[in-house]
Amino acid sequence: MTESLSASRVRIDLGDERCYDIAIGTGLIAQQASFDVARAGTPALIVTNSTVAPLYADTLAGALAGRHPRLSRLVLPDGEQYKTWDSLNLIFDELLGGGFDRKTTLYALGGGVVGDMTGFAAACYMRGVPFVQVPTTLLAQVDSSVGGKTAINHPLGKNMIGAFYQPLAVVCDLDLLKTLPARELSAGLAEVIKYGPIADMAFFDWIEANIDALRACDPAALAHAVQRSCQIKADVVGQDERESGLRAILNFGHTFGHAIEAGMGYGAWLHGEAVGAGMVMAAELSRELGLVDAAFVDRLTQLIHRAGLPTRGAVIDAADNAGRYLQLMRVDKKAEDGEIRFVVIDGPGRAVVRAAPDALVRQVIDRCCA
Repeated sequence: MTESLSASRVRIDLGDERCYDIAIGTGLIAQQASFDVARAGTPALIVTNSTVAPLYADTLAGALAGRHPRLSRLVLPDGEQYKTWDSLNLIFDELLGGGFDRKTTLYALGGGVVGDMTGFAAACYMRGVPFVQVPTTLLAQVDSSVGGKTAINHPLGKNMIGAFYQPLAVVCDLDLLKTLPARELSAGLAEVIKYGPIADMAFFDWIEANIDALRACDPAALAHAVQRSCQIKADVVGQDERESGLRAILNFGHTFGHAIEAGMGYGAWLHGEAVGAGMVMAAELSRELGLVDAAFVDRLTQLIHRAGLPTRGAVIDAADNAGRYLQLMRVDKKAEDGEIRFVVIDGPGRAVVRAAPDALVRQVIDRCCA
């Protein structure tokens, strides 16, 4: 097991004491050494959900028992539709009702919803307590657990209420991916795929060659996909922690995708499914702006399809679908003075953020959702 613990580490370098490691390997959540970064002798709370708890909560608790003499767990309902104030308050109720102090460590055991809410709770409780990310989905391992974004959803916009708050560590145990349903695995592949067009076309080539192995949960393929994805994200976050510029490129496909999620109702589409269709739409917009050719759009679309993801956007308003998209996309963190700003591909392997005329965006939406 010691070999697994040191198999792969990616450093998030923030230039100060908040730097931390992403550990990537097998058997990690069963090992106490995986969590040595947390202060010993302090109380701790494991936050998880009703799907993950029966599978892995006891294993994590066993690894933490020697470090935290007082260890509790909170099981939340599972699903994007529960990423709300009400669920966040369940965490605060547990902390306040249990008398947890400011030395408490929170452990987020779950996918992106659990990770985002636990991190947000940690940022707020007593103005900040430490937390550790233990992501259990591919999407969380390659994206949402890394970089310190925490949030809840609002009916008018996804992830619009939150904070930047970095974890002590991220522990990516690849064994946890073995129990992922095929749909969830595909959703995670969307976030893996995005790193190619925005930053590394050699990685994109590799994904194309290994997409079947990834969908079959081949351990070596998954290990490389998680490691390279985390390396790219770590490099971007290290340069722009609070998304004042460069970090926005990590949202490729997300502006369209978040509109799908909000328009359809949170949980109707998985986040990765919406991002998959959103990347096709963003690539089409890039083509309309003269930044990439049709061959690139087709290549990306085919890979998204092979990953088991939708390549067509949802119809969220039968009367004026494009209008509804535009309305939802104006409530986006990249929007400025009501002007929507999109992550587009400025040649394969390079992304930029720019505005586009509404009429052009309407054309893309109509074509991609037909």
